[in-house]
Amino acid sequence: MLFPNLLSRREVLTRIGGGFGSLALANVFADAGWLTAAEKSANPLAPKAPHFPAKAKRLIFLFMNGGPSHVDTFDPKDELTRRDGEALPESVIAKSGRKNSNKLMKSPFKTQKYGESGIEASELYPEVGDCIDDLCVLRSMYTDNPNHEPGLLMMNSGNMQPIRPSMGSWLTYALGSDNQNLPGYVVLCPGKPVVGPQLWSNSFLPGIYQGTHINNKSIDPKTIIKDVNNKYLSTPEQRAQLDLLQQMNHEHLEQRGHDAQLDARIASLEMAFRMQGEAQEVFDINKETAETRKLYGDGEFANACLLARRLTERGVRVVQIYYGNGQPWDDHGDITNHRNHAQKSDKPIAALLKDLKSRGMLKDTLVVWGGEFGRTPTAQGKGRDHHSLGFTMWLAGGGVRGGTAYGATDEFGYEAVENRMHVHDLHATILHLMGLDHEKLTYRYSGRDFRLTDVHGKVCKDIIA
Repeated sequence: MLFPNLLSRREVLTRIGGGFGSLALANVFADAGWLTAAEKSANPLAPKAPHFPAKAKRLIFLFMNGGPSHVDTFDPKDELTRRDGEALPESVIAKSGRKNSNKLMKSPFKTQKYGESGIEASELYPEVGDCIDDLCVLRSMYTDNPNHEPGLLMMNSGNMQPIRPSMGSWLTYALGSDNQNLPGYVVLCPGKPVVGPQLWSNSFLPGIYQGTHINNKSIDPKTIIKDVNNKYLSTPEQRAQLDLLQQMNHEHLEQRGHDAQLDARIASLEMAFRMQGEAQEVFDINKETAETRKLYGDGEFANACLLARRLTERGVRVVQIYYGNGQPWDDHGDITNHRNHAQKSDKPIAALLKDLKSRGMLKDTLVVWGGEFGRTPTAQGKGRDHHSLGFTMWLAGGGVRGGTAYGATDEFGYEAVENRMHVHDLHATILHLMGLDHEKLTYRYSGRDFRLTDVHGKVCKDIIA
């Protein structure tokens, strides 16, 4: 039966909302309480309710791209010291199914117990060690491939090929953002890691949910958004100009039917205009006190950690920080180079945790630390090779049990053997902490329902406070 007088969904949105160009006015109405829930939903980044009460409201992912060595950081092994230079036992090799003829190599770094919990870690992260009672150290992580590209994609999107949305995109799709003048998902990296933009891609999700990459090699708040100080048009005149442009864009979109790229472009123009004022303020770290700047220290990663606090404090849902350009933790040649990376990241990470805690934000901000995989307990020259069978990550805040070491690798750190936790399980647990059921968070595309965890994933409730 046909209903010729009924409007299509697109026509309804056009007549009621006036297209994406009216988002600013719609937000004014929403703040005043003049819009219904249906009308508010026209804004794709409007805050959305989780599936159930969330432990965490926001996520900061400290990504140590390149693969930090677990046995040299948060999973030290005495057996490596005792059996330095010996062959890896055949029983271990046979069980893992991986060939490894290299010799065991002890860590060049001293270890100690930190905090009241007495969790053992290396000397590389003394200031993070002071925060160990807020950390849940996951010592039984494993993934599917020990190569950078598939490892990075798996950790960021749950798939080893560049065909799925990133976790940050899934979270902003599911929850929206609490600040409509900034992107819901911001990525800070001084350049690009291996793979690059696919790591924060929206894939088949609407383009508004793609991560916004900021090159933090040099942060100048005046150039974050170009042409802020338009000497020819006032802000109201710019607003009117954009509204006219968006109206024409929307009419063009109607003529083309469904066009995801044009739809994303329309939304990005609106976001760029709305960012003009707030982006300058949030990226101006000089507005912080001298005491706070001293707490974080200097450098690209330090500034990124401070920006992460400022962004999440202002309602950005997801902030991901890549430690550096390319794959800096990939220390095949000399594992002692890990000391350089730790010295650049230890103080800023500890500062971020302490700063969030002092502001009452750590309890509902989930902080994640880790890379795409770990490194072998055997030597590769003076360094260590990629390793996917067992490695370490840690979580802090956001409803996790602090002062906890969960799971374990074997006596050499070669394979996860106790409470094994796959990347899919980590994703399921992160979504759960954010109030989302990973099996219900789906998006229909190409005739089937997709989700971040695909057909896998188990929530690790043992680490939830």
